[in-house]
Amino acid sequence: MKISSFSRTAALGLFLTLGLSACEKQLDLDPRQSVDAATALDSPEKVQSALVGAYARLGTGNLYGTNFTLLPELLASDNYVLWQGTFTSYRDVFRRQLTNNNTEATRTWQLAYQTINFTNLILEALPVVTDADDKAQYEGEARFIRGALFFELVRLYGLPYQAGLANPGVPLALTANKTEEQASQQIARATVGEVYTQVLADLRAAEQLLPEENPRGNGRVNKFSAKAMLARVYLQQGNYAQARNLANQVIEDGANVGLDLTPSVTAPFRVRNSSESLFEIQQNDQYNAGTANDGLTTFFAPSNKGRGDVAVLDPFLALFEPNDLRGPDAGLLFTEDTGGRAGRIRTTKWNEFGQNLPIIRLAEMYLTRAEANFELGSAVGATPLVDINTIRERANATPLTTVTLNDILLERQLELAFEGVRIHDIKRRQRTTGTLAWNSPRLVFPIPLYELNLNKALVQNPGY
Repeated sequence: MKISSFSRTAALGLFLTLGLSACEKQLDLDPRQSVDAATALDSPEKVQSALVGAYARLGTGNLYGTNFTLLPELLASDNYVLWQGTFTSYRDVFRRQLTNNNTEATRTWQLAYQTINFTNLILEALPVVTDADDKAQYEGEARFIRGALFFELVRLYGLPYQAGLANPGVPLALTANKTEEQASQQIARATVGEVYTQVLADLRAAEQLLPEENPRGNGRVNKFSAKAMLARVYLQQGNYAQARNLANQVIEDGANVGLDLTPSVTAPFRVRNSSESLFEIQQNDQYNAGTANDGLTTFFAPSNKGRGDVAVLDPFLALFEPNDLRGPDAGLLFTEDTGGRAGRIRTTKWNEFGQNLPIIRLAEMYLTRAEANFELGSAVGATPLVDINTIRERANATPLTTVTLNDILLERQLELAFEGVRIHDIKRRQRTTGTLAWNSPRLVFPIPLYELNLNKALVQNPGY
């Protein structure tokens, strides 16, 4: 029987990889321990271990460990970054010359759906969890992960939300694959609108189910993680009222549990699980996305530490004021490469292989609230000017006396550089990168050829 690769890789063949039942740390998974998926999750401990497995996969280079951050930056590289590396898969993304067998497009798609199947298995197994609080938490975490993955996938493999809700999105795999028969089912692409509806349903459920502080500790999402991701989704849609309200809730209510901007611009990247962190990938020197051919430090850090594959270009560096602590003159988040690729400027946001990887920061919520308030002519929580100056003052940048939309969008570029938001901002604001319009098919990833060959229900994106 021919099995759709999209379903088969999601199902892990017919096996579900589990960690030890007592496992509490994100990366404490032994990939050699596998049991049949149909009978795997028959105890609360095994459900918990499967959830840990889902988190572990989020931190791989296929997903948040590299590609969900690096790929959006390379797609919008004009006057921003230069790819100097030898990996042709990333070079083709940088040049916007992808083919339908691009390695990055393929591996990101496949592990995303594999992880989505993990969440579906967890959700179907929830009746074995007898503790009501644990059950709600596990469901909330599983739905957060699934919703976040569908969101990342539809933004990479589908045209922007603003280009039309009827455009092809990505398949919505919402039931678990446990058997060969289930894995052989071929699922067509849902529309962009349908995918966003599912993303919001998952994240809204997560928001309701998750506690304000996750008792399982760092690296596990909580209610504020869900609110922050929802704010990001609504901003991508241009739903400014919802984005504003959720960002404001994160800022104001989060203060009650210790959420606060860090005093320095470097702390979010140097201090694990800082007061600014809303969700971050947990890493250490032994377990991380990669130290040779994967991982953000591998590609972004100077060549005397990583590969030095991503150079920062002068037009972007010139956007920082000389006194801005985030800029090149301060030497805190930028450095000149002195290794084998000397002379280029590199970011040092990603500078240690074992550092944690912030995925959502509180600073983003201030920027979201500022933009949404500006668009709505409102001042919920604070005026746009106050919010922008809150971010600028931490960086020692000159406070603004008035604020425009361009000021707000520039501040997003400066504050969130190299964090995976650049192409998504260009698309939602309907701007250009180089000569390419926001809705150019060249800014959309191909559906992997291998998937198309096995799943005849899939249709390819234009240009591939």
